Amino acid sequence: MANRRDLKKDINYVLGDIIEAVYIWELTNPDKDTKKSEKIIDDAIETFDVLIAKMNDKTAEDKKKHFNSIRAELEEKGRKLIDQINAL
Repeated sequence: MANRRDLKKDINYVLGDIIEAVYIWELTNPDKDTKKSEKIIDDAIETFDVLIAKMNDKTAEDKKKHFNSIRAELEEKGRKLIDQINAL
Protein backbone atom coordinates (compact mmCIF):
# COMPACT_ATOMS: atom_id res chain seq x y z
CA MET A 1 0.00 0.00 0.00
CA ALA A 2 2.23 2.78 -1.33
CA ASN A 3 -0.27 5.54 -0.57
CA ARG A 4 -0.15 4.79 3.14
CA ARG A 5 3.65 4.76 3.15
CA ASP A 6 3.83 8.02 1.18
CA LEU A 7 1.38 9.72 3.54
CA LYS A 8 3.44 8.68 6.57
CA LYS A 9 6.55 10.08 4.87
CA ASP A 10 4.72 13.32 4.09
CA ILE A 11 3.66 13.69 7.72
CA ASN A 12 7.21 13.09 8.88
CA TYR A 13 8.83 15.43 6.34
CA VAL A 14 6.37 18.32 6.70
CA LEU A 15 6.40 18.39 10.48
CA GLY A 16 10.14 17.71 10.61
CA ASP A 17 10.79 20.66 8.30
CA ILE A 18 8.60 22.88 10.48
CA ILE A 19 10.55 21.91 13.60
CA GLU A 20 13.82 22.49 11.74
CA ALA A 21 12.62 25.95 10.67
CA VAL A 22 11.90 26.82 14.30
CA TYR A 23 15.37 25.69 15.36
CA ILE A 24 16.91 27.82 12.61
CA TRP A 25 14.86 30.80 13.79
CA GLU A 26 16.05 30.24 17.35
CA LEU A 27 19.69 30.07 16.23
CA THR A 28 19.44 33.23 14.15
CA ASN A 29 17.59 35.13 16.90
CA PRO A 30 19.42 34.22 20.13
CA ASP A 31 18.35 37.43 21.87
CA LYS A 32 14.61 36.79 21.50
CA ASP A 33 12.38 34.82 23.88
CA THR A 34 11.89 31.21 22.80
CA LYS A 35 8.63 30.45 24.61
CA LYS A 36 6.54 30.93 21.46
CA SER A 37 8.94 28.92 19.32
CA GLU A 38 8.98 26.08 21.85
CA LYS A 39 5.16 26.09 21.76
CA ILE A 40 5.29 25.69 17.96
CA ILE A 41 7.61 22.69 18.33
CA ASP A 42 5.29 21.16 20.94
CA ASP A 43 2.30 21.71 18.62
CA ALA A 44 4.16 20.08 15.72
CA ILE A 45 5.01 17.03 17.83
CA GLU A 46 1.43 16.78 19.08
CA THR A 47 0.13 17.06 15.50
CA PHE A 48 2.53 14.29 14.45
CA ASP A 49 1.29 12.00 17.22
CA VAL A 50 -2.37 12.66 16.37
CA LEU A 51 -1.92 12.11 12.63
CA ILE A 52 0.10 8.91 13.06
CA ALA A 53 -2.54 7.59 15.46
CA LYS A 54 -5.19 8.30 12.82
CA MET A 55 -3.03 6.55 10.21
CA ASN A 56 -2.90 3.44 12.39
CA ASP A 57 -6.66 3.41 12.98
CA LYS A 58 -7.90 0.16 11.42
CA THR A 59 -11.60 0.85 11.95
CA ALA A 60 -12.03 3.26 9.03
CA GLU A 61 -14.70 2.10 6.58
CA ASP A 62 -13.53 3.94 3.46
CA LYS A 63 -9.71 3.90 3.47
CA LYS A 64 -9.31 6.37 0.61
CA LYS A 65 -11.60 8.94 2.22
CA HIS A 66 -9.90 8.38 5.58
CA PHE A 67 -6.41 9.00 4.14
CA ASN A 68 -7.60 12.03 2.17
CA SER A 69 -8.98 13.55 5.37
CA ILE A 70 -5.63 12.94 7.11
CA ARG A 71 -3.79 14.57 4.20
CA ALA A 72 -6.14 17.59 4.37
CA GLU A 73 -5.64 17.86 8.13
CA LEU A 74 -1.86 17.73 7.66
CA GLU A 75 -2.04 20.54 5.13
CA GLU A 76 -4.30 22.67 7.35
CA LYS A 77 -2.28 22.24 10.54
CA GLY A 78 1.01 22.58 8.67
CA ARG A 79 -0.07 25.94 7.26
CA LYS A 80 -1.13 27.14 10.70
CA LEU A 81 2.26 26.19 12.15
CA ILE A 82 4.08 27.91 9.29
CA ASP A 83 2.01 31.04 9.84
CA GLN A 84 3.01 30.96 13.51
CA ILE A 85 6.68 30.69 12.52
CA ASN A 86 6.32 33.65 10.18
CA ALA A 87 4.71 35.67 12.97
CA LEU A 88 7.74 35.20 15.22
